Amino acid sequence: MFEKQHLVKIANTNMPFGKYQGRRLIDVPEEYLLWFRQKGFPPGELGLLMGLTLEIQIEGLDKLIKPLKR
Repeated sequence: MFEKQHLVKIANTNMPFGKYQGRRLIDVPEEYLLWFRQKGFPPGELGLLMGLTLEIQIEGLDKLIKPLKR
């Protein structure tokens, strides 16, 4: 389930490692998140946010998140 706080974090949290390090989660390509889902998202909040980001992108809702960027 999406909570407002998760949506704001997805818009404003930077990917902390990897090929897209420094990009906001909402700006990480869907293909990269699909790869992570296959390999296993990291534990904790980051993994939760990455999974939610992927679902948002699959449903085509990422344009609703981008205005939440600070």
